[in-house]
Amino acid sequence: MNATALDAPPRLSVSGLAKTYETGKGPVPVIADLTFDVQAAEIVCIVGPSGIGKTTLLKCLTGLQSISSGSARIDGKQIDGPPEEMALVFQEYTRSLMPWLTVEKNVRLPLKHLRLPKAEQAERIASALAAVGLSGAEAKFPWQLSGGMQQRVAIARAIAYRPEVLVMDEPFASVDAQTRFELEDLCLRVREQFGMTIVVVTHDIDEAVYLSDRVVVLGERPARVTSIIDIGFTGARDQIATRARPEFAELRTEIFELIRKAG
Repeated sequence: MNATALDAPPRLSVSGLAKTYETGKGPVPVIADLTFDVQAAEIVCIVGPSGIGKTTLLKCLTGLQSISSGSARIDGKQIDGPPEEMALVFQEYTRSLMPWLTVEKNVRLPLKHLRLPKAEQAERIASALAAVGLSGAEAKFPWQLSGGMQQRVAIARAIAYRPEVLVMDEPFASVDAQTRFELEDLCLRVREQFGMTIVVVTHDIDEAVYLSDRVVVLGERPARVTSIIDIGFTGARDQIATRARPEFAELRTEIFELIRKAG
């Protein structure tokens, strides 16, 4: 991110966020004190050792769980429930798509409560399916599609909603390696085409380095931000050329060492 972008008000702001679960044996703190910002049209990946609380953080950011203390804000507004300005793409695309609905009707689902004119709904659906390479698949059902294509439908549904912030929870973990690379590049194109701010929770360090403008590394227990890594790549990214760069290997090693130490 350039200095001008970082001087602008953040699209998503997390300040001192903490989450504690109440159990029969007493309170269990999962997240202690997280502070970071995400700028408009930035891609930020959140990584950390298994069980550190990444999914809990995602649920707090999307308003699916309450925050024990601190705050999470979108465009300055406190998140105290699922924000209208945000869309979520899950890892388990088989659970997020309605198998009895066609591709077109799955993508239309979040548009219903927006009460848009039918013509605008149709335009958004067509544009979203074109963006993910599924034009012509409108009448198919999810079970007729490959896993990668089903996840494209889930992404198209989020795109059609036109959120300011797109949050993705391990979105490419359930597909094969080649499809994963294609979906990573799709994510970059979505940011470029629609100007969306994207937050990705991932276990894959290479994916985090490839996609991100910055990587937020979680560590300690309960979780804290141990480091925020500026990726700093310029120009278009390419699955072969970008991953072959010496800086890519250096960043991957730096983040891996931080996660291993935290774990």
